[in-house]
Amino acid sequence: MSDIKGSQDKISINTDPSSPMEESATNLAKNFDHMDKAAKFLAENEGKYEPMSDIEIKKMIRKTDWFLLPTLFFTATMGAVDKVALGTSAIFGLRTDNHLVGQQYSWLSTILFIGSLVGMWPMSYIIQRYRLGKVLGCCSFIWSALTLLLCACHNFGGLAAIRFLMGFVECAIVPGCSLMISIFYVKDEIPHRTAIIFMFMSSVINGALSALASTFGNTIPTWKYIFILIGSVSIVWSSFVIWFLPDSPINAKFLTNKEKYFTVKRVSDNKTGIENDEWKWGQVKEGFFDIRIYIIMLFNFGINIPNGGLSTYSSIIINNLGFSSVKSSLMGIPTGIIASIATVFFTWCASRWNNKRCLLAIISLIIPLIGSIISYTCSHDNTAAQLVGLYFQYFYFASYVVMISCVQANTAGNTKKAMTYSFNYLGYCGGAITGTQTFRSNQAPRYTGGFISMLVGYCACMLLSASYWLVCIILNKKKRAFLESNKGDSESSAAVKGDIYEVVESSEREEAVADLTDKQQIHFFYTT
Repeated sequence: MSDIKGSQDKISINTDPSSPMEESATNLAKNFDHMDKAAKFLAENEGKYEPMSDIEIKKMIRKTDWFLLPTLFFTATMGAVDKVALGTSAIFGLRTDNHLVGQQYSWLSTILFIGSLVGMWPMSYIIQRYRLGKVLGCCSFIWSALTLLLCACHNFGGLAAIRFLMGFVECAIVPGCSLMISIFYVKDEIPHRTAIIFMFMSSVINGALSALASTFGNTIPTWKYIFILIGSVSIVWSSFVIWFLPDSPINAKFLTNKEKYFTVKRVSDNKTGIENDEWKWGQVKEGFFDIRIYIIMLFNFGINIPNGGLSTYSSIIINNLGFSSVKSSLMGIPTGIIASIATVFFTWCASRWNNKRCLLAIISLIIPLIGSIISYTCSHDNTAAQLVGLYFQYFYFASYVVMISCVQANTAGNTKKAMTYSFNYLGYCGGAITGTQTFRSNQAPRYTGGFISMLVGYCACMLLSASYWLVCIILNKKKRAFLESNKGDSESSAAVKGDIYEVVESSEREEAVADLTDKQQIHFFYTT
């Protein structure tokens, strides 16, 4: 039996090295009160099932893909549609009907992200503390109801209040979906599945619904029909999510008991944790001193400057080129298709080229950089060049998703993951707020401030991707040096306090099923 004494800063584990892997996991789960629930689940089901063949494992992964990915995709997409819908609604009369003047329209987009900033920390705690699937479903339902309430507004104050509340609950979606992917798939499977979930299809759905709404007549303004359509679809969908979406593989309705067991077992090899509802302040402290969190937060800030600006103003930019309101909404559909194709391509490359994710993020940023230059330097009368430049700018989304996959692969410990995703969202909101405010109405149609902010953002993100790459290489070298100096201890692991590793006896498997951070696991190496 194991004698285990644990704390967040130091862990001492004594085991019999000759005991089988499953027995070691059993002992660990029985004696460590704050273990990841996955460890307890593995221990309770130990020896019940025959090993799965490679064909059975592939079938199990495909089943998870068919049930989980569409659910998360549509949940995340409907959460993004309302941001794009604001821009489409603007060209169908929202600004005039609500008597918006000056920068009030820009503030309607900005205030949603301010609401997200306010809601980020309480939502981060709720995601970690309560059932993940139910939290995502409930948040989706609330923002859907708020979308319907936008139709009752008739001035800036009412719109701003509802937009703030929408941002408050919506901030759970991106970190929640990211966390869900990290607990169902192994590291190499994460990038392209993250791309599918966050595929930029909101523009496609919004364009189609907006064009449909324009055919409903003039009983009420078209912009209200747009929000009624989006809110109604989203409310029906979120009701399904509340019932269906699991919290982890342990309670996934679409998996058999055997498949649940082997999903948990294979995902435990990520060493990033699967399910633990205890909030651990030691992991919070470690997160605050992890430089990678701040690099990614700044990256998200820079990359979401174009996100905030383009999601709010792209329909207006297209409309300013001389297209009608209906055509402008339809011309926005290619932005989503282009962003989705770019994202799928670069994340597909990331899943096949080991440790090239940061490099791919840098390469993918070159295209939107060129697009921004084309849009700004070409004559506004050159409609074809303006559209090409605008569409090129949507390649930015690929680098965003590639770096998200890096964070998913490189962050262990359930509390630390929740905190890290919150910091990511902090950068996301900050960048989006900046983007919406740098596009000034009095600078139309060139939007000089917006162009400069995007140019600076792209260049800064290239440098930040390279910095993250370098930091991970340095941390991996330190861990390898430590293991090399202690290579005589075949079962040695490490507890970490500050930047000092302390040798303890535990297996790599025990690290994987314990709720330990990436820093506490000496066998954990960072993906670059």
